[in-house]
Amino acid sequence: MEDKNHQVANQVEAELLSTIGQKYKNEKIWIGVLTLISLFGVGAWIYQLKQGLGVTGMRDYVSWGLYIALLFFFVGISLVGALISSVLRFTGTKWRYPLIRIAEAVTLSAILFAGVMPVLDMGHPERLYFLVTHGRIQSPILWDVLAIATYFTGSLIFFYLPLVPDLALMRDKLTGISKFRVWLNKFMAINWTGTPRQHKLLKRGMAIISIVVLPCAISVHTISAWLIALTMRTGWSTSLMGPYFVFGALMAGAAMIILVMANIRYGYHLQHYIGHKHFNYLGMLLLGLTAFYLYLNINKYGVPAFVGEKAEVEYLQDLMFGHFAFAFWFVIIAGLIIPIIILSIGKLRNQIRWVVIAAILVMGGAIINRYLIVIPNMLHPLVPIQHAIPGYATYSPTWVEWAIGAAGFSGLTLLIILLFKAFPVITIWETMEGVEHDGQEVIGLEYMDNPKLAPRYENYEG
Repeated sequence: MEDKNHQVANQVEAELLSTIGQKYKNEKIWIGVLTLISLFGVGAWIYQLKQGLGVTGMRDYVSWGLYIALLFFFVGISLVGALISSVLRFTGTKWRYPLIRIAEAVTLSAILFAGVMPVLDMGHPERLYFLVTHGRIQSPILWDVLAIATYFTGSLIFFYLPLVPDLALMRDKLTGISKFRVWLNKFMAINWTGTPRQHKLLKRGMAIISIVVLPCAISVHTISAWLIALTMRTGWSTSLMGPYFVFGALMAGAAMIILVMANIRYGYHLQHYIGHKHFNYLGMLLLGLTAFYLYLNINKYGVPAFVGEKAEVEYLQDLMFGHFAFAFWFVIIAGLIIPIIILSIGKLRNQIRWVVIAAILVMGGAIINRYLIVIPNMLHPLVPIQHAIPGYATYSPTWVEWAIGAAGFSGLTLLIILLFKAFPVITIWETMEGVEHDGQEVIGLEYMDNPKLAPRYENYEG
């Protein structure tokens, strides 16, 4: 058995090293389209810098628009990566190996673009400096920016530390690559030789950063919730906002992990690494989070509707039966109820395509939900502006906001793709350790004995 496990571990090393720089189907088309969308968004941002925030739809009524909604969304999906990676490492879950680097990459990419959104909303980037030098310590915005910066730093370390042994493997065994890439692998591997002392120090460092990054991640989402909960606005001033943000973030993040997993599974032909077990377990996680988030929505909207306070009733009527009714009921029905039904049926949850469908619905509902958290509440202030100029008491994102928002999504996707072009998709050394200690079945690897599923060993020196 030990000989077989050792043989499988060597196969794991060869296969996962072969994914580095590997081209997948329609790669050039996808990267080209995402790059064009991102460049168009950069052009729209330059136009906004020249013309001012007047080119957006934000006015006196709605001073927070699409940018802040996307801030809440990107911050949200970043939480689950830290949660999954930290919790699974702490609990010693055996099937975690194919998931943790994907989760960490999603966290790193999402929090980077979350940090961009407040700068866009400020109008000029230099105002970020003045926010730090002249900011009020009572301001949630100041703490939000500092929390995001701290979280990004922690996420970067969290992504890099487990990567060091894999970088050493790349340094020693990858061939046919550029001199710059050889130098970069050597530099980033920081003289790793795999001694017992190095492994002990690495695992201790990973344990410390796991302890630090998780409360930091939760604090970022709580501060984002307080950013609006401490503002006297209809529908915002509630103590429910903290857990509402945190569990909404976990739900959206779990859906994001499932979608990224599915694309990596088929794009890199890693069906035997990312198997049915992983989708089934994440499907159950998504089911629990979605069901609880539906419960929070019932509390958030049901209690004010029952109490019937005048300002709340006007806001809820507009949300449920007025201008935002289609979006609201799409979130509730398509983004929450239908995924719960799909994932509650065992036969459907055991099929990867149904888990992916549920994740797509949840993701779509989560994006719209962040929009609904911001815009309808801004349109119903406690003291309405009298005789407002036409167009100032309404909000609709302009092409500039849509272009920059689309660039945020395309940039996030492009960064994840580029990370996995440069580094192994799945942590190699931890997967090898898991195979040698527990066997391939225990850690969730499937079909390792089927040579038809093995990728070509390109740029690999065995």
